Amino acid sequence: MTDPKRRGRRPAGEDTKAALLAAAREVFTEQGFDGATVRAIASRAEVDPAMVNHWFGGKQGLFAAAVELPVTPEFIRERVFAAGPPGEIAVRVVRTFITTWDNTGGGGFAALVRSAATQESAAQMLREFISVVFGGALRELDVDRPELRLGLFGSQIAGLGLARYVMRLEPIASADVETLVATIAPTLQHYLTGDLPVTQR
Repeated sequence: MTDPKRRGRRPAGEDTKAALLAAAREVFTEQGFDGATVRAIASRAEVDPAMVNHWFGGKQGLFAAAVELPVTPEFIRERVFAAGPPGEIAVRVVRTFITTWDNTGGGGFAALVRSAATQESAAQMLREFISVVFGGALRELDVDRPELRLGLFGSQIAGLGLARYVMRLEPIASADVETLVATIAPTLQHYLTGDLPVTQR
């Protein structure tokens, strides 16, 4: 008699991948990206840590899959932040993200933004998305008040995703990429590298 639990190599592999994704979302939510370890995630999923590299190529790839990012944080650092003059970072950010999101209709990011309003776990993952994808690269710019800049930057990116893919707010929802680049990038660039007002306490 065939053991009903033995379903072949592909189903078992897919089960392992799904278990890792579920565990990763829990551990990233609880401990953040920096605090989460591959070993802890694999332990939560009850699989060998080597499976993280096998399926996702490492922790960054696993994080991207868990948040359903179309690109990895390393891709953003190398292809967006470090790919040209610092004064044109915002242009590259807006163009890259809108183009990528448009190809998936907003994809998992739209679902994440939608869920963040009512689920703390989703809100935490959204905060991790902003911190992991942009935080390290922003700090490399050696600007003042990096945490404030990251918050302002993140609010613009999350707000753009909300307006275009969740609320479908017109004319933002149907605007062409270059129109959004031309109108949003200057504000985003100011958040990144411009002078921020100093308030008296």
